Amino acid sequence: MDFQIKSIDDLREEILRIRVIENQQSTALASRFSSPSAIFSSVVSLLNSGNRNDVDKHPGIFNQDFLGLLSRIVLPVTLNRTLFKKSNFLVKTLVGLVSQKASSYISEDSFSGIWGSVKGAFEKFTKKKPAYNYKPEPYKKPISGPVV
Repeated sequence: MDFQIKSIDDLREEILRIRVIENQQSTALASRFSSPSAIFSSVVSLLNSGNRNDVDKHPGIFNQDFLGLLSRIVLPVTLNRTLFKKSNFLVKTLVGLVSQKASSYISEDSFSGIWGSVKGAFEKFTKKKPAYNYKPEPYKKPISGPVV
């Protein structure tokens, strides 16, 4: 605080100054939430990463691909219903927070890379040997008479 309050008049001036600032901020806040589109844009700006330079490291909710968005919902629900079924509220909350953070690393590219590795491993074991199909040449009549 820059201003030293030494008398009752100084206190009253400071109270008036703070009330003016409060009125200015309340009108600015009311104008921000004046219409449904303004409310929606405010919510999107909160969820989105904004004008960051490191969007690749910290993508917002809407900067992810479909698999990343799906993993934000499916991963915590699946873990809480299977592995942490009888856990308490705190453990389920921590699982939700950690899986939300982990979903930013899940993308279609990483999933397709892992899927290709798993598919390649199974193809080694299930690879069938090619069947040897012997096809004889069709019969050709000799040009000249029978060979003796």
